[in-house]
Amino acid sequence: MSKDDVVGEVAVRMRMLQQSFDAFDEAAAALLGLNRTDLRCLDLILAKDPMSAGELTTAAKLSPAATTTAIDRLERAGFVTRSRDAANRRRVLVAATEAARAAEREVYGPLGEAGRSALRPYGEEQLAVIIDFLETARRVQEEQTARLKGPPVRG
Repeated sequence: MSKDDVVGEVAVRMRMLQQSFDAFDEAAAALLGLNRTDLRCLDLILAKDPMSAGELTTAAKLSPAATTTAIDRLERAGFVTRSRDAANRRRVLVAATEAARAAEREVYGPLGEAGRSALRPYGEEQLAVIIDFLETARRVQEEQTARLKGPPVRG
């Protein structure tokens, strides 16, 4: 196999990996009774708990109105609470509930452990290459996302 063939095979495997991530997210959202946008918002809140509604708007790349709607749905589902920031009463803080933490453990805990188990056979140098590859793939993905969000291409 030539290097170009191997690079092509990596590209195919990356596409399959992305599809598996999408399928997992769909299953997780369905299990929790959420849509994909709400699941993404919940993930962001769990990662930076609490966070302001404005921070969530920026991180999720949603409009303020769409963010409010997502927070409303997450609150009704019992996954977040809202409170006023004591230091700035105009600022609304969104925090994950224990139900959200329990759902995170149920859905993502086994995935994390399975991932760690799958990586244990690799040596430190191999893991360093994997980390480098993942960082490169993330950077390429972000660059291509920015390209798609840029000005429309005129033909």
